[in-house]
Amino acid sequence: MFQKLFDLFVLSSVKDGETSYDLTTLGYGSVILLILLLLIVISIISGSGKKLSTKQLIFASTGMALATVTSFIKFGHLPFGGSITFFSMFFICYIGYLYGPKIGLLTGMAYGLLQFLIDPYLYHPMQILLDYPLAFGCLGLAGLFYKSKFGLLKGYLLGVFGRYVCHVISGYVFFSSYAPKGMNPMLYTLSYNATYIVPEAIATVVLISLPPVLTGLLYVKKLATANYNM
Repeated sequence: MFQKLFDLFVLSSVKDGETSYDLTTLGYGSVILLILLLLIVISIISGSGKKLSTKQLIFASTGMALATVTSFIKFGHLPFGGSITFFSMFFICYIGYLYGPKIGLLTGMAYGLLQFLIDPYLYHPMQILLDYPLAFGCLGLAGLFYKSKFGLLKGYLLGVFGRYVCHVISGYVFFSSYAPKGMNPMLYTLSYNATYIVPEAIATVVLISLPPVLTGLLYVKKLATANYNM
């Protein structure tokens, strides 16, 4: 029963002894619907009035758009998914920093589903959940520090760490068999995911720590959260 349901959304094919997966038309439509539903939820959960909810939706959508555009600027792409991008993780973390963890998590999940549409890597339903909506949703954990001193930096590091943990779990459970012979599978998945997440995180931390950049980001936060009771 589960396999029949799975086949409605995912198309499998075998080439050279290896099975590859892709979304069916129904699968693509379902993911798009989920993204739209998450954006609708973002617009109504604050309960602070139509005008402010519209502002939140605009900022969340803009953050997703910027993250998507910068995700296409890649500095290397690993064989089982993952790449160093042009600060794409930051824009999702920043939405969490602006509006708190609820909107941050929802924005991250919507962005994760969007990434799944753009560059899907399918192996197992739980792998999809871990590597896309959960991993990118964790970037929204940055919102836990939205009122904290140095909250942007601490929130970014927490969000990135959350994403890293999700990918490590997925890698260990589903891709540990690809570890080089004699290498510990956990060490393999830890190092594999660190290869692309850590360099981008370091570059981003350096950038957002620059006084002019930080001042500009804090000013945008004031504009985005005017009259917003978090």
